[in-house]
Amino acid sequence: MKKVLIVLTNVTRYQGTDEPTGLWLGEAAEFITALQKAGIAYDFASPKGGFVPLDPRSMKYTDAEMMSVYESADFKERALTHSLAAATVDPSDYQAIYFTGGHGVMWDFPDDANLQRLTLAIYQNNGWVLSVCHGIAGLLNVRDAAGQYLINGRTITGFTKTEEILAGKKRVVPFLNQQVATDHGAHFIKKRAYSEFATQDGHFITGQNPFSVKAVANLFLENIQKEQ
Repeated sequence: MKKVLIVLTNVTRYQGTDEPTGLWLGEAAEFITALQKAGIAYDFASPKGGFVPLDPRSMKYTDAEMMSVYESADFKERALTHSLAAATVDPSDYQAIYFTGGHGVMWDFPDDANLQRLTLAIYQNNGWVLSVCHGIAGLLNVRDAAGQYLINGRTITGFTKTEEILAGKKRVVPFLNQQVATDHGAHFIKKRAYSEFATQDGHFITGQNPFSVKAVANLFLENIQKEQ
């Protein structure tokens, strides 16, 4: 069985400020735990490769399973220290690409040509495109060979405008994921702020917020089990 590519941010702070950000730990850790239980291999990539920062706020929302992943030698080495540079990744090795969140992704995911290349290639090879929370930023600007946005006509979800306001970050983010998704032809749906919600449209599976990781993972695992 092919592996899953987990995509992480390299951005260390909200641009134009001194406030730190980075990967939201649970959005990687909970997904990793689900893959481990299912016996599915995975790799970590980021736009630049190498070091991946953690959003310090995400450490307030951990449990034993998340901390087990965080403290593992594998996660420290392959995710936080030596993530693969997206430019070096061969999409044919993967059955799915999964975009994690944390506010940092809003600066380095949307326009990264290599992430776009990987997403399109995996999707066109009948693979799965997954995201949670701010990770939707990695899907917003992907276009096919005809120049059509890949999310055009798709039902998807991600971190909402309301959730951005409640997080106190609406004024510092470069755009609103919900608005750009709608502008690019997606049908953006949502549930109550900060409640678990994931949706599937074909080979797209997206989750609304940090509490939706398990829902995304479960939908993905249910589907690939049917394919076997």
